[in-house]
Amino acid sequence: MSTAPRAAALRVPFRLRALAALPFLLAVAAYLLLLAVWSDRLPDPLATHFSTGGEADGFTGRTAFGVVGAALLLALGAGWTALVRRGALWGAWLTAGLLGTLLCLLVQDNLDAADAAAVRSPLSNLAVALAVGAVCALAGHALSRLLPPEDATAPADGTGVDPAAPRLDLGAGEVAGWSRATASTPLTALGLLLLAVGAVAALLGPWWLLPLAALIAVPGLALARVRVNVDRHGLTVRSTLAPRPRVQVPLADIAGADARDVHAVAEFGGWGYRVRARRTGVILRSGEALVVRRGDGREFAVTVPDARTAAALLNTLVERRGRL
Repeated sequence: MSTAPRAAALRVPFRLRALAALPFLLAVAAYLLLLAVWSDRLPDPLATHFSTGGEADGFTGRTAFGVVGAALLLALGAGWTALVRRGALWGAWLTAGLLGTLLCLLVQDNLDAADAAAVRSPLSNLAVALAVGAVCALAGHALSRLLPPEDATAPADGTGVDPAAPRLDLGAGEVAGWSRATASTPLTALGLLLLAVGAVAALLGPWWLLPLAALIAVPGLALARVRVNVDRHGLTVRSTLAPRPRVQVPLADIAGADARDVHAVAEFGGWGYRVRARRTGVILRSGEALVVRRGDGREFAVTVPDARTAAALLNTLVERRGRL
């Protein structure tokens, strides 16, 4: 294992965490306010699950509906607040805007209903929620531009392969490649759990919870198992479950590579495809990672076993290309 020092963790400003929590608090306040103000105009139980045609076929008590909706918003808000980074603040606002609008529209659908069984929920509610979510995402992005960049380690100078970096002993005419598959237990478990919860929630409550859960879970599952390839073309990271996502770093864009330990949460804010100041990565766990330094000083990291061999081959290929 390389003795290169581990990159310092990025510090998340309090203002960034506060801005991540803000849309969820606003959504919870609006949702509970509607339930309180319209309490005498709402049936009990409320219609909370609908068929594809919009007819009510599932019902939830008024108090339970308020508790479950608020708890869902607060749980998502807590997750975003804990893991948010400046470049992903828009995602927190999108999530809060989309889910908060759907919950508020569901309350509106039940307004003045004499019989919850007669309530209908039009498909246009989803379009309205998506529109509000998009506006909230733009607001979150605009707010992120007012924050200073997060602290990060100083970028590499991009002057070439470090003399101390690992090398692979290849003859002048030899050709070599390296490939390794790796998987993330946390991403797999979280994705499957989210789909299961979404399915159960859709059976007991609003039908749109299942597609919402799938929207979050499927990209995570696609990145839960990847194959990392190193050859004369450079570095390729692709999902083994689907054609996309796929990340490629051409050999011509690589200044050097190394292997070092990374911390998934402290350095990258979680698992999956991560974007940080001056670096990106496919982070499936904490531990050994292949870290590639691009020509402009930015870094790309992928957590994979036997990263030192991959780094050694890349450094050898980069030097060989420089001699051509």
